[in-house]
Amino acid sequence: MNATGTEASADAPGRIVLLTTSHRVAPGLLSWPAWQLLRTADRVLCADGAHPQLPYLREAGVEVDEAAPEAGELVDACAGGRTVVVLATGEGEPRLTDGLARMAGSGRFRMPDLELLPASYDLPGARLLDLVQVMDRIRRECPWSSGQTHEGLAKYAIEEAYELVEAIEDGDREELREELGDVLLQVVFHARIAEEDAEEPFSVDDVAGGIVAKLIHRHPHVFGEESASTPEEVKAHWLRTKAEEKRRDSVTEGVPLGQPGLALAAKLASRARTAGFDVPLPAGEGVGYELLALAARAEAEGVDPEAALRAAARAYRDAIRARESDTTESDTPESDTPESDTPR
Repeated sequence: MNATGTEASADAPGRIVLLTTSHRVAPGLLSWPAWQLLRTADRVLCADGAHPQLPYLREAGVEVDEAAPEAGELVDACAGGRTVVVLATGEGEPRLTDGLARMAGSGRFRMPDLELLPASYDLPGARLLDLVQVMDRIRRECPWSSGQTHEGLAKYAIEEAYELVEAIEDGDREELREELGDVLLQVVFHARIAEEDAEEPFSVDDVAGGIVAKLIHRHPHVFGEESASTPEEVKAHWLRTKAEEKRRDSVTEGVPLGQPGLALAAKLASRARTAGFDVPLPAGEGVGYELLALAARAEAEGVDPEAALRAAARAYRDAIRARESDTTESDTPESDTPESDTPR
């Protein structure tokens, strides 16, 4: 028996500690309070003989009994001030905790102290590991997903991006969260497919590593010794480091020509303006040249022409619906039945 048990009163109720761990953290990486508790507890129990923590606990000299006692048995095991630790399984031991709650609520039992001690915590972004694991299994076992290619999925990336923009413009927070998840799925899906490439494979870790390196390099005012106190200075840092990385022959390089026309025109105008080029718009007749001029004007005024047009289009949609509603109401025939003939 440990020192805690030795010094405790014979009639002390003891304590039960439910020790939880995260499967997203490598087994054996437990907090210092958790290790202290495990080394001093009178008994450590675990219902899952295949629990990933068990080999590491036993290697550290912690004796673990593979047992799943009922609530009453566990309370009895704490008699005399003993400390019993239950290493929770992935399900969280609901049967045991429910039983202890019923005993405590009845008022008929002298209950030991009940504690919950997280032995390892999820770091921010830990659920991304779950997504990677789920995607890996789907890729292997789902008949549809296992046959997908980058080319076949390309249209979905565009669709999901547009749905994300719509959620942002609508101000729907729940929809925004969902659409961000759909966009993230496209990234993880493509990265999983890329792992299977015979000549140039890469993984989601390579994707994440690349963007991390890029962000650090393009933010010397955050991760380096340079300083920036205004958004304009930050943009200058970004453009300078980007230019050093890309070493392009033209400011138009890297502008995807397949994007929507208004966005394309605005992007080209932005590149020219940022580079300090005063390039007159090409002269021509027709709607295309008129739209080009409008897109360049919007960019110069700090307006996203695509967003502006979508907002106007939504207003037009609402006007159409209002007209439809008015038409439907006016086309509804009124009853020609005289009031006196109406059944009562």
